[in-house]
Amino acid sequence: MSTHEIRAVRARRLTAPMPRPWVPAEPRLHLIVVEVEDSSGAIGTGFSWTPTIGAAPVVAMLEQEISPFVIGKTTDPRTLWPLLWARLHEAGGAGVTTIAMAGLDTALWDLAGRRSDATLPELLGRRRDCVAVYGSGVNLHYPIDELSAQAQRWVDHGYDTVKIKVGSPDLADDIARVRAVREIVGPDRTLLIDANQRWDLERATEAMRALEAFDPGWIEEPLRSEDTRGYVALRRAIGTPIALGENVHTIHRFRDIIDAGFADILQPNVVRVGGITPFLDIADLITASPATLAPHLLVELSGQLALSLDADTAVEDVEDADLAALGLLASPTPIVIRGTRLHENPSRSPGLGLDFVAAIADPSPDHTRVTETP
Repeated sequence: MSTHEIRAVRARRLTAPMPRPWVPAEPRLHLIVVEVEDSSGAIGTGFSWTPTIGAAPVVAMLEQEISPFVIGKTTDPRTLWPLLWARLHEAGGAGVTTIAMAGLDTALWDLAGRRSDATLPELLGRRRDCVAVYGSGVNLHYPIDELSAQAQRWVDHGYDTVKIKVGSPDLADDIARVRAVREIVGPDRTLLIDANQRWDLERATEAMRALEAFDPGWIEEPLRSEDTRGYVALRRAIGTPIALGENVHTIHRFRDIIDAGFADILQPNVVRVGGITPFLDIADLITASPATLAPHLLVELSGQLALSLDADTAVEDVEDADLAALGLLASPTPIVIRGTRLHENPSRSPGLGLDFVAAIADPSPDHTRVTETP
């Protein structure tokens, strides 16, 4: 991969109202658009993402720590990523650090694709023409009739796998909700459930003893992602496969989880792990292990990556939550979903294929930060 040096880094924040808010108290999603300009004047565009909180610290990390360090350094993301992570590690090896790093890293991969006149799957080496998609919703706060209507839409769409949230304060409500969705999707579709870290070990064990009657395909994040001891105990107590990974930020933690053997499905999020560069290494690690790889969210980017991975893996399509549905894209999305399969858009452009809008018509402020050489 031929490289130049980084001349400038520009970051701006977009805040978009969500058609279906994931958290009623936080009805907006935040995306940080990052542009990298190299010494030849070429520009690559990437992004970072914080669904509810944290956008301001991510912008600050990009502006105050990342940009000054990388200006004048190589645009090769594989070379730069470990140098930058080592530099930032004193501020924290994960969380805001890796989320901010993802903005730069994805911009560098976009730049590489534009230079090569190649889409991301072409740049990485496309291994398949399409991948499976499953229906998903952030719906714990939905009344049961609204949840049922969503499940029926997935059935009408043809999805053979769907995912809903659990973790209600009253276990009886979870039982009623899972029963209702199971009745709608029928016995032959896979029903996944996701607790979003809401339980402790005792609660998770009790809940799963009841919910296993509905044959869930997995239970996602039943405990806090850091709770190794709890997961080891839960793995021994339940028969349902355990999925986690969206809140696991480094290859070191993924390796620890694999070695401990308590997760059956691992779900790296390309932004939270720090971008495409570490995601590819983490995907290779998972593929070589007994665990199953399942990329988390961000279908426009995860879908492109899935076309290029060794493992043939399905990607998650959260209803009304893709970047296009949120009004964040100024041109067609780089992927298309036909039925239950995701394909690369035939009218794609080089790089990531993501052209972000200049601003969102929303009461929330649109912040712009610029750091560049004089």
